[in-house]
Amino acid sequence: MEPIIAQQSASVRWALASLSLSVLLSSLGTSIANVALPNLALAFDASFQAVQWIVLAYLLAITTLIVSVGRLGDLTGRRRLLLAGIGLFTAASVMCGVAPTLSVLIAARALQGFGAAIMMALTMAFVGETVSKERTGSAIGLLGTMSAIGTALGPSLGGVLIAGLGWQAIFLINVPLGVVALFHAYRHLPLDKREEKTERTGFDYPGTVLLALTLGAYALAMTMGRGHFGTLNAVLLVLAVCGVGLFVRIEANAASPLIRPAMFRNRVLSSSLTTSLLVSTVMMATLVVGPFYLGRSLGLGTALVGLVLSVGPLVAALTATPAGRFADRFGAPRVTLIGLVGMVLGFATLALLPTTPGVAGITSYLAPLVVITSSYALFQTANNTAVMSDVNADQRGVISGMLNLSRNLGLITGASVMGAVFAFALAASDVTHAQPGAVAVGMRVTYAVAAALIVIALIVAARAYRKTTGDRKLASQTSS
Repeated sequence: MEPIIAQQSASVRWALASLSLSVLLSSLGTSIANVALPNLALAFDASFQAVQWIVLAYLLAITTLIVSVGRLGDLTGRRRLLLAGIGLFTAASVMCGVAPTLSVLIAARALQGFGAAIMMALTMAFVGETVSKERTGSAIGLLGTMSAIGTALGPSLGGVLIAGLGWQAIFLINVPLGVVALFHAYRHLPLDKREEKTERTGFDYPGTVLLALTLGAYALAMTMGRGHFGTLNAVLLVLAVCGVGLFVRIEANAASPLIRPAMFRNRVLSSSLTTSLLVSTVMMATLVVGPFYLGRSLGLGTALVGLVLSVGPLVAALTATPAGRFADRFGAPRVTLIGLVGMVLGFATLALLPTTPGVAGITSYLAPLVVITSSYALFQTANNTAVMSDVNADQRGVISGMLNLSRNLGLITGASVMGAVFAFALAASDVTHAQPGAVAVGMRVTYAVAAALIVIALIVAARAYRKTTGDRKLASQTSS
């Protein structure tokens, strides 16, 4: 009996290793390309606006497809779709590395994003099939750690690879990693079971296409124009709003909807999606405001600014796995609330931070940043655990996709909205030439808005927790 148990335990570890490597690859693909944009502009003799599509194509593919591929995995089998996603990501990485023109590279990045969407949606969905319910938090925390490592590692690894081997290396590095991930996923992930397929026979093609177009319009509205919200942005935003209304109407009448409207009656899911959107929006403030404050107000050089900003992802990577264990031991809802309280305290501290030059200024900025990022890791891990630990087996893919989508939409929204708040607080037409004092004021106002948004998220989460706890007590009393 003991050898069988040990063999099963080893199989679980290898399965989690393959899922972790898939998450690492998809997050690395997001962060590693940014550092190469100047080199790619020179290599293809293109404008900076043109090479930005190398990053945008990847993000758009993930954002528009992540819910649909999650649902497709529920219907057709998550294992075979995940294997196809890893294979597509790896093959697209080869195409990126040998791309002869910018157009080919952008197309290959879109395919790479398609593969990343599959990996992001299905890795978390696989947790319920890989580990017991009591260890869900620990497994999701491990995936969160790998995501943070990929985000933190991307810029530094990309810089080293470009300097030593050229820009092609930042894409080709994914190939051996992808082959290893594909091998272990094939060997160790559980086989698809026939009973996991739902009784609904069709795939919602109209809903899928409409959702992709709607999300694409919104993402473009938030990212195009480099912070200047013009007529095109407004038109795209109106189209996105109309798309949401039409999507809701189609799903209500669909025989096999992509997203069941009844899902949103679940307080835990609705609260988790809302808070994830708000928190991700706010977290972009540290990336939008931080470089300007550190560089303009504290007078740090570019290298030191990058070093300070890398502390956040590093802290998140170190915190996510313990956060999963805390969620398993103390309950995911409680840990979610603790994380949100920590974020409120961190942003409120930054909003009241006096400008102090030298090492003291760096330390006074870093301390609240560490609180924010560690609290974010607590929140993100526990929030995902609260949803995924109780989800039906035939809905794991689509709900995992929705959780990932809420985070991505928050990051996209935050880059635009928090940047606009910062620019408004500066009262300057050119942020890059604003006075150090004005930048400090802008930083405080932006972080005060961030703290207020987290308070809203905390209220939403607390109300859902209170109602859910009350319902459970009532059900317990009724049954007894």
